[in-house]
Amino acid sequence: MMDMSIKSLLPQIQEWLGEDDLTRNYHYTRSLPKHSVKLVLKIKSPLVLAGTDYLAAVFTQLGADCDFSFLSKYEGGRFEVSAIDFPEPLPFNIAVTGERLALNLIQHASSIATWTEKHVALAAPSGIKILDTRKTTPGLRSVEKYAVRLGGGYNHRLGQTDTWMIKDNHKSSLGGLSGAWKFFKDQGAFYTNVVVEIHTIDELREAIELGCTHVMLDNFSPENIRRAVELKRAGMTFEVSGGINLQTMSSFLISGVDALSLGSLTYAAPRVDLSLKFQTL
Repeated sequence: MMDMSIKSLLPQIQEWLGEDDLTRNYHYTRSLPKHSVKLVLKIKSPLVLAGTDYLAAVFTQLGADCDFSFLSKYEGGRFEVSAIDFPEPLPFNIAVTGERLALNLIQHASSIATWTEKHVALAAPSGIKILDTRKTTPGLRSVEKYAVRLGGGYNHRLGQTDTWMIKDNHKSSLGGLSGAWKFFKDQGAFYTNVVVEIHTIDELREAIELGCTHVMLDNFSPENIRRAVELKRAGMTFEVSGGINLQTMSSFLISGVDALSLGSLTYAAPRVDLSLKFQTL
């Protein structure tokens, strides 16, 4: 029986397979040999492995009748240079057709998970959480957000309406901070939090007076962050974003800060090295 999580991925996998436009050349797809091959996933650089369900979904969508559940024990694992043997063979026509898409997905996910883990490890002694942002690749947000979690990070929000976020463009168009605050409160979403993007200490004071409990200090210097946390009240959450990377992050690990959010987790992760090799049986 197909795993429910794998089944949920199939519509998106089918869309991505369409990019190879295999329907244009039926003779090619029909003539591909169907002999059995053994698959070996070659891990050629240190990484956190992520996205194996996406790999399984690719081959499942193409018609592979295999049990890919063995991959779950590797998902989220930390690997040096090594190899993972697939216990069941696949038909060559399915393996060769799905190889590149499967590799693209697990390489992308593993790159983000590996990059995220480096940031999480640096922040761990301070107790500060590492968050992603909505700076994701269109069509790949679910993959990228999932990979951040496997790397030990947290998702800021999956979409705009998970949590309302008052940004500078809201403030300039909705009557300042107070007008934007009223707009989002009037949405009537009882359980939906409102996060306020803060740019100055004076604006932070205004946000506190309005009753804002979740604030994001945007492009604050470490000195101004220390000033800001002195104003923090019980029950407030302070997030810091802007100007943070692996080299500068230590200066932002300040007591009173709850989380750092970095768009670079998803858009600037260095590529890990993976390949998928076939052995004819």
